[in-house]
Amino acid sequence: MAERLAFTFGGIRRDSPNRIDWVRVPDSGTLPEAAAKFLPPIERPNWGFWGVFAFTALLFLRPQDTVPALAPLHLPELAAIAALAAMVAHRINRRLPVVHISRETVGVTLMAAVMLATIPFSVWPGGALATFTDVFIKVVLVFILMVNSVRNIKALQWLTWLILCAMGYVALRGVLDYFTGNNLIKGERLHGSISGLMGNPNDLAMNMVTFAPPAVMIALSRGRAVPRVIAATIATLMMATVLFTKSRAGLLGLAAILVILVIEARKVRPGIGVVALVGMLAASPFMPEWFWTRVGSIVNSEQDESGSRQARKDLMWMGWQTFLEHPITGVGAGQFKNYNPPDRLEAWRETHNVLLQVAAELGVFGLVAFLYLIWLAISALIWARRMFNASRTRGRPPTIAGARTVPVTEAFRPEEREWMRMHTIAMSASLVGWLVCAQFASVGYYWTFYYLFALIVAGRELAVDRFAAAHAATAAPRRPAWKELASA
Repeated sequence: MAERLAFTFGGIRRDSPNRIDWVRVPDSGTLPEAAAKFLPPIERPNWGFWGVFAFTALLFLRPQDTVPALAPLHLPELAAIAALAAMVAHRINRRLPVVHISRETVGVTLMAAVMLATIPFSVWPGGALATFTDVFIKVVLVFILMVNSVRNIKALQWLTWLILCAMGYVALRGVLDYFTGNNLIKGERLHGSISGLMGNPNDLAMNMVTFAPPAVMIALSRGRAVPRVIAATIATLMMATVLFTKSRAGLLGLAAILVILVIEARKVRPGIGVVALVGMLAASPFMPEWFWTRVGSIVNSEQDESGSRQARKDLMWMGWQTFLEHPITGVGAGQFKNYNPPDRLEAWRETHNVLLQVAAELGVFGLVAFLYLIWLAISALIWARRMFNASRTRGRPPTIAGARTVPVTEAFRPEEREWMRMHTIAMSASLVGWLVCAQFASVGYYWTFYYLFALIVAGRELAVDRFAAAHAATAAPRRPAWKELASA
């Protein structure tokens, strides 16, 4: 590696003046292409990202569950604090605002503000405050940290692989537990071998459904064989774990992501739809009887021996009634289970529907704020999908305010374009899967959606940075920096 003068996509950004920075670029190989097309050198994640990386590993793997002596150390909190400090230092050093303010950041902050404002009107203000301080404020800070630190493709790839490896580890433990009879509810339903965000069957299934699409897309890619085999193995373990949880929401979510992936994967691997259909038909006779009974109980109450189907219907009805009784302030974040009027049928339980949870607990303003977050995630995906599929379709790519339309080939290397295209496809399936599962779960304030949201926004933000930088470089009246260097 050698120090050279070049345009950098860290130095030319939407929120800082255009400038030329000293950066490290490769001596050979990609340098001529990078110079000719104004592509950046291979970017390296900063220390803020490594803090996010460490926090994510601790959140998903929870080593304190395996080694109890680690619990008093509060390692996730320490990692988050160190990451925030590194992010602030990095941005100040680059003469950037401490936090890049985007619609997504405003939306998440608005959700937190509504949660805070409704605490005094809660049925249990102390419990609502604990929900905010113990969970949601951490979610907000880590979300802001992620969208400000995951600002290049290498960082997004490494964070994605970390999540997949963590989910693969949890799934492997789940499969082993199922066949050895450990961690089973009533001897039949698998629940998480670690606590936290995957501690019960439904949450475990939801997380597997949400993060399975990236593994499937990597497995279907045309990249190197070893990563593809690893991704295929992880995807298989995750889908098996969903089946073993016997979560009806998980099964519906799994069906939804498979439909999306089969439709989209045909663009990556022609003929994959036929293969998938044949595979599902061939596997159907080998599915155990409990699978068909569990699936049938979704629409047939007579097949639901546990009575949970009717209980969920009662809870959803009660959630709606609670919202009608407290439409402005709700009953407080996390307090629906503690709200027990005389006519309540299912006491001390959640709504089991994310929209009813937010509506009943935070009122109409909280519901609007949460729906706004979902819309922001959808709109960010639409933008990115249009951008990275523009070269394959006749559609016109979206533009950046104040800039001409920059061809995607001027901002991304071929392998980067392909990876980003697969990322947008995977995130689309992941969001659909989460939305399906969330209709049967109270997960409005917890990590899964906000991690998925941050991955979507990070992909959009780094693309905008790249295109804005490519525009600045190609539109500059002076000679490109690589030509100035060659003539020096």
